[in-house]
Amino acid sequence: MTRRGRYRLDFRALMTQCEENYARMMPLMKALGDSDSLAVELGHEHHPHTLYLRVLERSPYTTTVRLEDQELLAVLPASRLTVRLYHDARLAEVTEARPFRKVNARYGYPNRHMHQRDEKAQWNRFLAEWLRHVHDHGRDAGMSWRRQVSGD
Repeated sequence: MTRRGRYRLDFRALMTQCEENYARMMPLMKALGDSDSLAVELGHEHHPHTLYLRVLERSPYTTTVRLEDQELLAVLPASRLTVRLYHDARLAEVTEARPFRKVNARYGYPNRHMHQRDEKAQWNRFLAEWLRHVHDHGRDAGMSWRRQVSGD
């Protein structure tokens, strides 16, 4: 049997993912404007659900937001993510994922909560998929939020 080597964080891949997530978050942030919350309707007419975006903290260089989908809670335990946007670096990273308080960059394995070695990278990839779904299927108050932002 071979022993697995120590996990090495692929920093370049993580930063690339965070840059992409920032770009995907910006239309939502523009739709949010000066408001502290935004509801985006998702899904099909037979199974609608809503993504709630709430600003937790604003500062000149960072914004912390929580994305939550109550309807997905039954099928997806981590249906609430806390994301920090770094405006000067143009990065967005997952800092918390429900039910966990904080997401570390790497974990020893095995560990008490059975986190994967690359948990942070996985959560950031999940955020990217979630934001793609919001982009493709999201509406704000019956009107496409993309149309509100871009003026299409």
